Amino acid sequence: MIVGLLKERKTGEYRVAMTPAGVEIMKHHGHTVLVEKGAGRASGFEDADYAGMGAEIVGATEGSEAPEDIFHRSEMILRVKEPQPSEYRFLRADQIYFSYLHLVTSEELTRALMRIGSANIAYETVQKADGRLPLLTPMSEVAGAMAVQEGAKYLEMAQGGQGVLLGGVPGVDPGMVVILGGGVVGNRAARTACGWGAKVYVLDVNQERMRYLNDVLPPSCFVVMSSPAMIRDLITRADIVIGATLVPGGKCPILVTRDMVKTMKKGAVLVDVAIDQGGCFETSKETTNEAPTYIVDDVVHYAVSNMPGALPRSSTIALTNATLSYALQLADKGWKRALKENAELKRGANVVGGKVTCKGVADAFGLGCADIDALL
Repeated sequence: MIVGLLKERKTGEYRVAMTPAGVEIMKHHGHTVLVEKGAGRASGFEDADYAGMGAEIVGATEGSEAPEDIFHRSEMILRVKEPQPSEYRFLRADQIYFSYLHLVTSEELTRALMRIGSANIAYETVQKADGRLPLLTPMSEVAGAMAVQEGAKYLEMAQGGQGVLLGGVPGVDPGMVVILGGGVVGNRAARTACGWGAKVYVLDVNQERMRYLNDVLPPSCFVVMSSPAMIRDLITRADIVIGATLVPGGKCPILVTRDMVKTMKKGAVLVDVAIDQGGCFETSKETTNEAPTYIVDDVVHYAVSNMPGALPRSSTIALTNATLSYALQLADKGWKRALKENAELKRGANVVGGKVTCKGVADAFGLGCADIDALL
């Protein structure tokens, strides 16, 4: 199969979908890999690194850009993020597009992919039988740690915050962090915040998960049952609130309303890690790594939709470690056979042959949801 590895064009996205080591393994499986010139540079990988592993480096040709050439030649496109509007015209019905898609946040993209008819498989909905999301997990771990790091930075007075040192110092109380959701993001955020010396609350509704977190998190972390009343109480005292909820393939519920934001301390910080799936704060709007924050009711909001893109070296390596085996199955077998033989990949199908095959996406826009098995 001819596999195209494109440079990312989403604002503030510095990752690349595969390392040179991953390309080498693709080549060993007999596949041709086209890499756009400069695709890996921001992640610390030069064109020579990819060429040394057998990739063909594709630069701009006269009268066209590299993406057009790669789209034209490739049978499968590997990407970190979704296609941008300027690229829709390059996609074909007989192509596989494998990346993070987060379609519930964009009806425009969803309908564009339906019109094109390509096989669009989303990293974030590839799911194991026990509910784990193997291609979302590594980036969730990065985002969870980053949520604390960024939240602490924006507590600084010069950044619009209230001037609180998250870990405190002897004789001074540490800051308080409230984390809404105890999944991968929440767990990593709690560990990081506790490591900084903060006082931490993690809220969840799954009692088994709460028992697990209570066993593994430090004594400075308090795991409590989530409820509207508990959220209303804790955010009035919080210095940082981290939104770490997830509905696989669907939109996140709003847990913090505009009225609740008004009750928070002046200069507190909201970090909405759930913004990729619509966000869990009513006042959230998508931001970028170049312009990550804004202020509503004297509360700093950080809602970058591709947080791990700010740490491309670590994120690219972690992402390749997770995605490579699935990408190989698609390349080795073709998408139909790969999905027939791997239920995890089948759950990743979002829009195939012009049909929405992910219930969360269909529900978000009032569209019909096709049975993926009928399309294989």
